[in-house]
Amino acid sequence: MTTEVDEVTKVELFEAIRKEHFDDGKGIRRIARKRKIHRRTVRAAIDSAIPPPRKPTDREPPVLTRALRLVVDGWLTEDRKAPRKQRHTAKRVFDRLRREQEYTGAASTVRKYVSRRKREIGLSGKAHVPLTHEPGQEGEVDWYEAEVDFPWGRQTMQFFQMRACFSGREFHRAFPRQTQRAFLEGIAAALLYFCGVFAILRFDNLRSAVAKVLRGRRRKETDRFVALHSHYRFDPEFCRPGIEGAPEKGGVEGGVGRFRRNHLVPVPFAESLDDLNRQLLEHCAEDDERRIDERRHTVIEDWATEREHLRPLPQEPFPTAEVGSSEVDQKGRVCLRTNRYSVPIGLAGLKVEHRLGATKLELVHEGKVVALHERLQGRHGQRLELDHYLELLWYKPGALSRSMPLRQARDRGKWPEVYDELWRKLRARYGESEGTRHLLEVLLMHREAEAEAVHTAVELSLEYGCHDSGAIALVLRQLLVTEPEAAPLVDLGLLSRYERPADRDFGQYDQLLGLSAASSEVH
Repeated sequence: MTTEVDEVTKVELFEAIRKEHFDDGKGIRRIARKRKIHRRTVRAAIDSAIPPPRKPTDREPPVLTRALRLVVDGWLTEDRKAPRKQRHTAKRVFDRLRREQEYTGAASTVRKYVSRRKREIGLSGKAHVPLTHEPGQEGEVDWYEAEVDFPWGRQTMQFFQMRACFSGREFHRAFPRQTQRAFLEGIAAALLYFCGVFAILRFDNLRSAVAKVLRGRRRKETDRFVALHSHYRFDPEFCRPGIEGAPEKGGVEGGVGRFRRNHLVPVPFAESLDDLNRQLLEHCAEDDERRIDERRHTVIEDWATEREHLRPLPQEPFPTAEVGSSEVDQKGRVCLRTNRYSVPIGLAGLKVEHRLGATKLELVHEGKVVALHERLQGRHGQRLELDHYLELLWYKPGALSRSMPLRQARDRGKWPEVYDELWRKLRARYGESEGTRHLLEVLLMHREAEAEAVHTAVELSLEYGCHDSGAIALVLRQLLVTEPEAAPLVDLGLLSRYERPADRDFGQYDQLLGLSAASSEVH
């Protein structure tokens, strides 16, 4: 390649030649002989002051003959049908040429030719066709994973992403596991976030959506996925299997890396899964203000155009939860997927309806939600709420200290230390059983007031030296009551108008009432 110094030197040479020829009248041979250059160079300088560019020298060395190049082309063409990890590398081509074709040239020659041919036939994976997208027509879906710190430790979370192709607007939601129910919930939540439906959604060949990959672009879809895209009325498209399909949804693939680098580095901390998803929505709102590449408008400005072209959402969201009925055992629990969840103990022996989602579980009895739990992701676990057992503990107060619901409340941070202090003082004053019952009455107050208000009432009662549930209830009522608005003052005028003699003539009081009514009418 010609450097800047070479170009400047040649320009200066051309200038000197032109001066000698035009100003001094020297001929071509004389100049060439004097400067020891070829006459072609002198003629080029006389014709133009600008040196001609050098011709490219990308010709293959003659040792890699046309016949050998045809052989290599055949191998690379066959690679289009082979698995990605079982294709020819430049070294493998070089080794085969030496062994099978008696090639004696350099490896660098083969490497250069193979690299160029792979780009030309689309095997390098680095060449792409620029695409354009119509507003509201296409969206892309993908999964990725990242680490998140929770109060109980670091956990690998699965993140669902949907991206609008025209505007580049994105939606992200975290799930503990990449299950079909999480996949369906992610799509439903994303479409609700976008307030509309894209005409086409593009997916990888996920098991949640694809039961079997058939020839070409044909797929046998899972029943639940068919029901979902029928409900929302979008057309699914599936990319080619493997790494070859990644460029077909390059927007969402690139968005995964960008979002992770910008919002999940360093490793984020969240109090819970709900808190993590709240943070993700905030990050999505921040990204709405960015400008993609060299576009004229920001994401949110392009989104204002795109949202007008979305299809409307159906009246009701797709029911992604698994619905069924479960029997409550004698310990007030239902068993789902080997895990057990509590309901109010009064429902023991009855059947309740369960609505099992990817992250939540609703338990319903007679049309009323009686319990709401975070879904357990492992096996043979239990999630028990202390509130569900308070009525039973009233009759068995001695079981509270050893109960699993109390232990789980402590582990989840739902049992303040001030409650233990209150419990000790209640037992010291009233005895073991009666003191525990006073504590249970305090816990029942959580059904009528916010937890923070009850905690404050307990703290104030301990400061006042009041160690019984009645006093705590009184303090709580004072915290919750709002002072009524003061009645407007009435101008009664001079009080001497109302003076009357102290006798037993009660008719005087009727006159007073008349004066008061008249004053009210005036004022």
